[in-house]
Amino acid sequence: MRSKPFIILLSLISLACGVLLVTAQEPGDEVRGAFLSTRPKTTNSNAASRRRRVRNTNSSSATAKNANSTAVNANRTANRNSSVTHKLAEAMGLGYTLFMRGANGRSVRVEPSREFHNGDSVRIALEPNVDGYLYVFHTEGNGEPEMIYPDWRLDGGENWIEAHVPVEIPSSEETDERLRWFTFYGNAGIERLYVVVSREPLPGVPTGDRLVTFCAANKDKCPWRPLSEVWAQLQNATKAEVKVVSAKSFGQPLSDKEQVATTRGLGLDQTAPEPSVIRMNASTNAPVLVAVLDLIHK
Repeated sequence: MRSKPFIILLSLISLACGVLLVTAQEPGDEVRGAFLSTRPKTTNSNAASRRRRVRNTNSSSATAKNANSTAVNANRTANRNSSVTHKLAEAMGLGYTLFMRGANGRSVRVEPSREFHNGDSVRIALEPNVDGYLYVFHTEGNGEPEMIYPDWRLDGGENWIEAHVPVEIPSSEETDERLRWFTFYGNAGIERLYVVVSREPLPGVPTGDRLVTFCAANKDKCPWRPLSEVWAQLQNATKAEVKVVSAKSFGQPLSDKEQVATTRGLGLDQTAPEPSVIRMNASTNAPVLVAVLDLIHK
């Protein structure tokens, strides 16, 4: 007959194993693993800069891009952690981190839900897990939505993005220092950002040469404003089922690895800090992922 202390010890071990099993199955861990596992294992810091590269749409370039994407996807599949479900790892995802300009001028991670005041300056870093197209729309209060990215004055209005290559909105590389941050001023309210990642260009939304031509001739109508039917489709996309996980890294500064990857257009590797928030579509077939950020201005 087993002694009572032995039975108690066995019960404690069983309980601990049960806790570990539950922890391993946490949905947040699955989302985080699925997103981060598709990052390259290492970053070639000696690679030539790819920032400011404009996508070439001629047939030979498209063929090369498709071949490259196939190779990249094969590598991502091979690198996935076995604990991550194949289905979720194939879904479209977006990582984002809100940075605030500190007293020393450095970028520091802050919670998106915090309150901001006049004079505060923020910037958002975006990291998709797929090659695709990026759009950012802005609304204030009940005002009309405006497309603040792509910008016809930058990169020829292009908005093509690459998997795990971070994009800053606004860019820290802006020649005009005043345009490198969103700065809060004026009346209190809610500044709402709609970040859209799509596998294909959004119908009815001008980019590239079309955006440049339109804005050059209609500067009073830029930033470009979407038509009601286009906006309704994006609003509908916000209702799609998504999985979300947040990191506990608020207060940490922008790392050197993130800075280099952003300014040189390099992919973040698996040793780089994870985004503060990761959103992934529950469906692998969803063509669009929309993240809505409410910046509270008090």
